Amino acid sequence: MAHQDLHELLRSLRVWTPGETELRPFDPETAPPTPLALFTSWLAEAVAAGQPEPHTMSLATVDEEGLPDARIVMLHGADADGWSFATHATSRKGRALAAHPHAALVFYWPALGRQVRLRGPVTSAPSKESQADLHARSTGALAAALTGRQSEELASLEELRQTSEAAWRRARENPSEPSPTWTLYRLRPETVEFFQGDPHRRHVRLEYRSTGFGWSRALLWP
Repeated sequence: MAHQDLHELLRSLRVWTPGETELRPFDPETAPPTPLALFTSWLAEAVAAGQPEPHTMSLATVDEEGLPDARIVMLHGADADGWSFATHATSRKGRALAAHPHAALVFYWPALGRQVRLRGPVTSAPSKESQADLHARSTGALAAALTGRQSEELASLEELRQTSEAAWRRARENPSEPSPTWTLYRLRPETVEFFQGDPHRRHVRLEYRSTGFGWSRALLWP
């Protein structure tokens, strides 16, 4: 019964509901020569369209055993050096990136029926830069970093509460306290794909490809 209810529920769901999603025309001929410029424009448009948490993204990695994994993380920045995010080097993400320093990122903005996908090598920033990134964020972000032990097995929620409360006190008393394992990572994309949904399912997919001498562009079948 539950299996049947699940399928009925799935069949009742729709994507890009009229009135909630605006599928805008996208002419790839007018796209800028670099993916960063188009990404910056699309992110700003997602914010203006009221897309919740447009700066969050899926991060896909491969672990030490070659098994894939994915989770949602926050974008910390994007520039000529790459798209950046942060985590503890000792976390599952950090260990996976140490074993296989390549990753994929996916942004999804349903308010506009858009996706942006990136793939490429990942490097870690020097400790000084990683700590500066952490201390530029909120007290809560520092407290979470100071709580530490990310991805380790937790004995109880009470243990988490006590450790977190202590970390919050430390963060408030010393806003510059370092978190040694906190690491800023940068993905330098080799490919960046921009996907614009179309009401007639003629979705537009534009892929930028790094050539070593700039960027080439190609359309992909939807």
